[in-house]
Amino acid sequence: MTRAGIGIQTAQIRPGRVSGQLHVYDGAGKGKSQAALGVVLRSIGLGIASAWPTRVLLLRFLKGPGRAYAEDAAIEALQRGFPHLIDQVRTGRAEYFTAEQITKFDRQEAQRGWDIAKGAIASGLYSVIVLDELNPVLDLGLLPVDEVVNTLRRKPEHLEIIATGRGAPAQLLQIADLHSEMRPLVHSTAQEQGIEGIEIYTGDGKGKSTSALGKALQAIGKGISRDQSHRVLILQWLKGGQGYTEDAAIAALKESYPHLVDHHRCGRDAIVWRGQQQEIDYIEAERGWEIARAAIASGLYKTIILDELNPTVDLELLPVEPIVQTLLRKPRTTEIIITGRCKYPPAYFELASVHSEMICHKHYAEKGVDLKRGVDF
Repeated sequence: MTRAGIGIQTAQIRPGRVSGQLHVYDGAGKGKSQAALGVVLRSIGLGIASAWPTRVLLLRFLKGPGRAYAEDAAIEALQRGFPHLIDQVRTGRAEYFTAEQITKFDRQEAQRGWDIAKGAIASGLYSVIVLDELNPVLDLGLLPVDEVVNTLRRKPEHLEIIATGRGAPAQLLQIADLHSEMRPLVHSTAQEQGIEGIEIYTGDGKGKSTSALGKALQAIGKGISRDQSHRVLILQWLKGGQGYTEDAAIAALKESYPHLVDHHRCGRDAIVWRGQQQEIDYIEAERGWEIARAAIASGLYKTIILDELNPTVDLELLPVEPIVQTLLRKPRTTEIIITGRCKYPPAYFELASVHSEMICHKHYAEKGVDLKRGVDF
């Protein structure tokens, strides 16, 4: 049977793989480090929900102490809540620098980070290792590309490694199992009308939902550390049923910080294809939108994640115009993050102040490799 349109595979029917893959997220668009954080959330959720051995290392190059980053509070909150599941190391100096401004300290810090990475890879202690901003470190010549590539090529079979940042070298991309490029898109309507606080992540590449989860983590961390009024709503369409590993981590955060996090799923536990929509699909989509519309209008939430709203609209389960009008009337202090691929870009894309299209250059699923619990769902 030929199927057309967008289908979001649900967690229940995925077999899940054991072997690890090498991910590379690069490009000039936003969402690279966020996507890595989203995978961290899923992996932590797996560690909470099951006896599956999982531990995460976040190794952050070029992000030394002395400068604040959006993900700092999120990582601190995770370490505080799940110290047995996550480790973090930061290397580098706080200032931005070019290739002409490289110092001896920069090379020493890059090497220190890489020495830690090599030890962690060889240790077998971690299920996921994030090498945040490794790509620009290699692009700047702070580490020998051949050595890094050879080490990553020989990683333990179970280990998932994620490398992020602009300027990934060709040698790294050649051995990567997955390569998503975050490409920025600019919308004149948003610029001309001064519309802010709407971010969209779309495209065929991996990183859309995980970028949104990473954004949610950043918002939760901000609420925990600085602004106790910073409430977060995570609303997910086309993802009914159970089996999503991030649920356990989100539930644990809700238990610790019940005034900061709300999470809802809508849809049935099945793939929805164009031309095969059922009445329940329309009912569930509308139920989700009623929650979203009320939440946006209320001003109670500083960050609202509308995960997989794009394919919901693309499948004509929701009309576009009410979404446009709701987004135009959103409080200025409320940030909206919308995700999902779509064949026909809806009108509300023109309202995005940030729009990253995930371009799929390589994906292990295209080779018949199963998706992995705690990483992909």
